[in-house]
Amino acid sequence: MEREHIVITGIGLTSPLGNDLATLRSNLLAGTPNVEWHEVRYMGRVPAGVCRFDPHRYQGRKEVRRGTRAGSIAIYCGREALRDAGLDLTALQRERVGVFLGITEHGNVETEWEIANIKEYGYDVKYWSHHHNPRTVANNPAGELCLNAGITGPHCCVGAACAAGNCGIIYAAQQLLLGEVDIALGGGVSESIQSFGIFASFKAQNALATHEDPNRASRPFDRGRNGVVVAEGGCVFALERLSDARSRGARIYAEVAGWAINTDATDFVLPNPERQAQCMALAIRRAGLRPEDIDLINTHGTATPEGDPKEIQAIRLVFGEAERVYVNNTKSFFGHAMGAAGALELAGSLPSFADGLVHPTINCEDLDPACALPRLVIGRPVQAARMEAILNNSFGMLGINSAVVVKRFRD
Repeated sequence: MEREHIVITGIGLTSPLGNDLATLRSNLLAGTPNVEWHEVRYMGRVPAGVCRFDPHRYQGRKEVRRGTRAGSIAIYCGREALRDAGLDLTALQRERVGVFLGITEHGNVETEWEIANIKEYGYDVKYWSHHHNPRTVANNPAGELCLNAGITGPHCCVGAACAAGNCGIIYAAQQLLLGEVDIALGGGVSESIQSFGIFASFKAQNALATHEDPNRASRPFDRGRNGVVVAEGGCVFALERLSDARSRGARIYAEVAGWAINTDATDFVLPNPERQAQCMALAIRRAGLRPEDIDLINTHGTATPEGDPKEIQAIRLVFGEAERVYVNNTKSFFGHAMGAAGALELAGSLPSFADGLVHPTINCEDLDPACALPRLVIGRPVQAARMEAILNNSFGMLGINSAVVVKRFRD
């Protein structure tokens, strides 16, 4: 029996390129990056992707102070997704709404701030915030969204390293197929630029990007790439079963047609292209497609010397010489948004179904031959003759791989 189709009916996001899909897309097509100097405790200025959204659109000042940055991002994106989908919470069965958000890390930021604070008081723990525990539990961002919106269905955060944005979408789709919910808010969030530990760890690994111009620091596939630009952000999709979306006359962005998650079981950090290839191939097969049916691959490429060529190798294992499929990268614009990356990058490509344009990879001025593909889009957008299916890659540490296939919706 054919399974129910899962569709995207709403999108809410915040990114260094803007706080809605239209602004994000406009900047991607214009080739306009946004990375700035960001002050990090003990390290000074480093390039980072910073979001500028108004948390008070949906939160009171006390709520913002009590909660977390990731929680504010989740609330903003989740409420925007519901609004964009035309879903009125007052008219919904709130116990049939679920929230499933991918996260790379959570709680590091709050603990670092508390330690820095009590250091000023001789490490006297009476100055430790009593809000620390609810701020640092792994379900915090999804839970804060539910508290804010009065959602009483299931919620959880999916800890999946830098594959988390895709995994939040996948988990949300699965919960809809299981009949656990009727509306699923799925995606990913990240407050990573607030954490000293993330920057310090990448620096210790010689994997933190450096450049005199922060807007040129994120350089996927370029011969001169030297590491990751850390970014914050969030993207939440409103997902529904097609039958429910049709019954209320909802606008449909795309169908979430196939997905896969697997594990390298090889190394803590270094990727395994064979396992990545297996993940991509499985997602395509589950979508009922073949590799030649994919029109665009949005790559994970983080601009690390080791990671980028491995992903290109994996693409070749699935697509051969990849002579027909377009390939691009979004991290070149604002860096790596960690738990939000997969969801944000998918959102940036969804308008391709309407306009046929493939947004470019920027900052690739000297293409590494190990990363060369015939249709790697660099510098300027490309008008595709066909745009029916997009593959979105998102991989993470401890060898977790995720791939999502979305198709143009045709009623």
